[in-house]
Amino acid sequence: MLILLAAIFALHIIGIILLLVATIDNAWWMTNSISTDVWGRWIQTNGVWNLTDLPEGSHYPQDYLQAVQASSVLACIFSILGIFVFLAQLFTLTKGQRFTISGIFQLLACLCIMIAASIYTDRFHIDEKDGWYGHSYILAWIAFGFTFISSITYFVLRKKTA
Repeated sequence: MLILLAAIFALHIIGIILLLVATIDNAWWMTNSISTDVWGRWIQTNGVWNLTDLPEGSHYPQDYLQAVQASSVLACIFSILGIFVFLAQLFTLTKGQRFTISGIFQLLACLCIMIAASIYTDRFHIDEKDGWYGHSYILAWIAFGFTFISSITYFVLRKKTA
């Protein structure tokens, strides 16, 4: 059981790291001279990367951008809260109730990062042909998978220990 708990803890930590990198790093959309994330745009001029604001207008609707930003941050917060709740539940709750709250927090983190990545996919860079989704965008979808598996594991583990 100790090895199983350590594996679940490691899975949760990996999910948190992926969520933080996806939210903070500057590579949601890339071209040869532009790297864009949900916070700003890096433009390479004369071999130097310069941070600029995201463009406004129809290509970057502000309400959708704020939804992506908020959902990404909420996913990180829910996942971090989930790990602290997991550790607290190990020592305080009885066996049948032990991992329910952690599973709920992970499920909320999963839904938040899915919402953020889905909005970004649907509303941004629709007409741009010369770019590609960067590693932060891909990590957001991988973090979705990790947090989903982690939440399901918490719910299944709750049933096994009851």
